[in-house]
Amino acid sequence: MKENYARQLLAKTKKDYNLIAKEFSNTRQNPWPETKFLFDKYLNPLDKVLDLGCGNGRFYPFFEKVNYLGIDYSKELIKCAREKFSQAEFQVADALNIPFKDNSFDKVFSIAVFHHIPSRALQLKFLKEAKRVLRPNGFFVLLVWKFPFRKEKFFLIKFTILKLLKLTKLDFRDVLEPWGKKLLRYYHLFNQKELRNLAKEAGFVIADLGLIKNSRGNRKNFYLVLKKPSSFNG
Repeated sequence: MKENYARQLLAKTKKDYNLIAKEFSNTRQNPWPETKFLFDKYLNPLDKVLDLGCGNGRFYPFFEKVNYLGIDYSKELIKCAREKFSQAEFQVADALNIPFKDNSFDKVFSIAVFHHIPSRALQLKFLKEAKRVLRPNGFFVLLVWKFPFRKEKFFLIKFTILKLLKLTKLDFRDVLEPWGKKLLRYYHLFNQKELRNLAKEAGFVIADLGLIKNSRGNRKNFYLVLKKPSSFNG
């Protein structure tokens, strides 16, 4: 995918989330309980932690005991976060150009964001920016949606055909999913192999990788725990 088209998709995603922010926030009020083990395992009370793509801040209850900062590029979602958790710090910022110095955070978490980043080049930039602001030996905890099997299969077949017929500029495994009748949201449907390869190319050490599902089995996420090597120099 050409970078200018990838940037257009990013701008569209930002516009989309600003448009649906209130509705989106109202339907996503609480953190996912099945993910709590990652917070319990990797967070310490004195940690300085960045929530990268915090949305409406709904995971803040899992971060309450650390020095927390949440950033998102949707100003409307940040408004929702500030209204919901006035005691926490949130700001509008771009995950591809994080406005903090190198080695600023002990941990970085990014929950259900990475699948909205188009093109391998920008996906690598996202990972490298997270690594840049991490302190040496810090952990980056990344969660990425996994669509239900039938839904994923349907979208992959549909958009692969469009790609082969040259009717779309999207990459393979890119899809557009409807949000009601308002808009189409962009996703890249990652698999574990692709996530592993990207993490290694970005210079991370993979500490853990797996699939999390909720008690009903209708929500699944890949998770990666990535460590920044102590020898990282730029």
